[in-house]
Amino acid sequence: MPDLDPSFCQHLQAITEVKLSDEHVCEECIKQGTVWFHLRTCQTCGVTLCCDQSDEQHMTKHYHAQQHPVIASAQPGERWLWCYPDEQFAEY
Repeated sequence: MPDLDPSFCQHLQAITEVKLSDEHVCEECIKQGTVWFHLRTCQTCGVTLCCDQSDEQHMTKHYHAQQHPVIASAQPGERWLWCYPDEQFAEY
């Protein structure tokens, strides 16, 4: 993980290694028979779920239920993090 600007929130600064998933599906969408748009990986527990552009918004629901603050894009070629509570974005 590259050094982040010191102005970034404590949640982003606490990320020392970005968790990426080998999963390329949203398990919750599969269970429900719905379709996802893009995928995100929780940096606390490593679960990969669908983004807010997806109808079910499973990753945001995961944040509200679990309070895991930081996600990473699970899309190939994208290298960014998002902190829900502080609404901060960081590329890495």
